[in-house]
Amino acid sequence: MMQPSMTISGAAATGAAQRGLPVRFIANSTIAFAAFLGGFVIFEPAPYELFLCLLLGIWVLFGMRIPRSVLPLLILFTIFNFGGVISSFQIPQWDRGVIYVAVSYFLALSSVFFAIVILEEPARLRIIFRAYVVAAFITTMLGLIGYFHALPGFEIFTRYSRAMGAFQDPNVYGPFLVPPILYLVYGIMNRSPTMLPIRAGILLVLLMGLFLAFSRAAWGLAIVTGAMFYMLLVINEQTAKIRLKYIVLGVAGVVAVVLMLGIALQFDAVSDLFTQRLKVVQDYDGGREGRFARHWAGYYLALSKPLGIGPLEFGYIFTEDTHNIFVKALMDYGWIGFISLVTLFIWTLVAGFKLLFRQRPWLPYYQIAYVVFVGHLLIGNVIDIDHWRHFYLMTGIVWGGIALESRLMRERRQGLLMQARAKLATSAKTR
Repeated sequence: MMQPSMTISGAAATGAAQRGLPVRFIANSTIAFAAFLGGFVIFEPAPYELFLCLLLGIWVLFGMRIPRSVLPLLILFTIFNFGGVISSFQIPQWDRGVIYVAVSYFLALSSVFFAIVILEEPARLRIIFRAYVVAAFITTMLGLIGYFHALPGFEIFTRYSRAMGAFQDPNVYGPFLVPPILYLVYGIMNRSPTMLPIRAGILLVLLMGLFLAFSRAAWGLAIVTGAMFYMLLVINEQTAKIRLKYIVLGVAGVVAVVLMLGIALQFDAVSDLFTQRLKVVQDYDGGREGRFARHWAGYYLALSKPLGIGPLEFGYIFTEDTHNIFVKALMDYGWIGFISLVTLFIWTLVAGFKLLFRQRPWLPYYQIAYVVFVGHLLIGNVIDIDHWRHFYLMTGIVWGGIALESRLMRERRQGLLMQARAKLATSAKTR
């Protein structure tokens, strides 16, 4: 008599699952579209903010809850931006500062949002990265068309003879390309060979865009994160044959990049700008009024300004922005913001490090996000990254991975506890 009941129950469950498929498809599609819009920030507020604001509101209305494992991310970001609100009231135009901080906090909430939706369904990582690749390809094509003057009017996607895609600055566009580049490299080495020509073609376009952005920060980020990701792949691989494949493909990739670089440098315009941008210290970096001198001036000023001096005020005082995320935190968000931001960075690095070596289905996505996060902390010493959309996306992915691991560990502990209780119950019956 129990079997029919179980069959009906199973059919009901299947029907419920099928009815839920359209909702799931719509949810995943909107998440993909949000990630896609991150590649088009040529004006503010960008479509990314407008759409994500709507999406976040809908998710909250439908019962989105913040899990305990993601709560530290929200709390630390909230304290960070609270410091920015306090700092805003240090200047007469406090409303200008509050608006800036409001954008910062919204981007922080985007990190929390992506962490939660990844925890809900880890398969969304592939959706996010695929949408990211499409966005990177389209925005790069816009930049390349403008750079080579292939079509009239596309020059708006370049600046100072540098490709910048649908961004406001080549120095933001360049780093934006690094995560999809790593994702494509992984796909070429580990995914189906039938897609190899497409992946290789897109990768070639993105590498060209990265180079023609002439961003030292982007070049450095690509080299450092590429090396870290490559080492993680080799270390985590248990099969000697696949390790050898990684080594061979790694050498081949370096040779291909060198050949591409050699061809590009045959053009005088490219060669001259490359030589100029390759200098570690530019004219505006060194000297008494250079970028690095402003960094020290900012640290010194912070000693007497614990509440900060107000968002964006540093640029009015020193004629240039901070170009350092830590100095910016002190100036725009005060000591409160600085301490919370550094705490967040350290927490993310420490809590996320151990996950790099655990075999999980979502490991490659997590490794990419983690090494890109680390790379951004490094380039954050020479550039402001507090309003970079893709940085918050990568931060959200890292915390999504931390939350997934936390849930897995909790489920394993509960399973072990249930097994122990079952053994005790069995033992008590046999006495």
